[in-house]
Amino acid sequence: MTEPIGKIQVLPVERKHLQSILDIYNDAVLNTTASYDYEPRTMDQRVTWFEDHQKNNYPMFVAVDAQGKVFGWSALNPFHSRIGYQFTTENSIYIAAEERGKGIGKLLMQPLIDGARERGLHAIIAAIDAANEASVRLHARFGFEKVAHLKQVGFKFGRWLDVVYMELIL
Repeated sequence: MTEPIGKIQVLPVERKHLQSILDIYNDAVLNTTASYDYEPRTMDQRVTWFEDHQKNNYPMFVAVDAQGKVFGWSALNPFHSRIGYQFTTENSIYIAAEERGKGIGKLLMQPLIDGARERGLHAIIAAIDAANEASVRLHARFGFEKVAHLKQVGFKFGRWLDVVYMELIL
């Protein structure tokens, strides 16, 4: 059983959190459609991700308990590389499998929104597997609006998947 939500802190990601972030992400890759990756990432890839996010001032957060156990993580990411998209970002939120549905995502969302505003961004985009109702509800709770439903654009676990795009204008 997890600690009560009140005892969990949201902190900026540090290098020491990368193994937990990698484990949480790779579990999602192997067992869910939260990511459309097929293969787990390596630690080298996660380190590169971390360093790129630091260099480019993209906020990253972890939800941790007093002992430092990571329950989930979130980050802002480039939306597209073309210069015209420089004020738009895409978010990521991943929760450890055994902690899903306990409110961790709510704790991780507001710092992303605040971080986007502080960085001078204009819009946050969320690309969500259409069957992931919990993620759609989480984003809607924070003011994201559904702006697109793309049918059968993903393929994983032997089936076609729909993607919902949600947007928050800051």
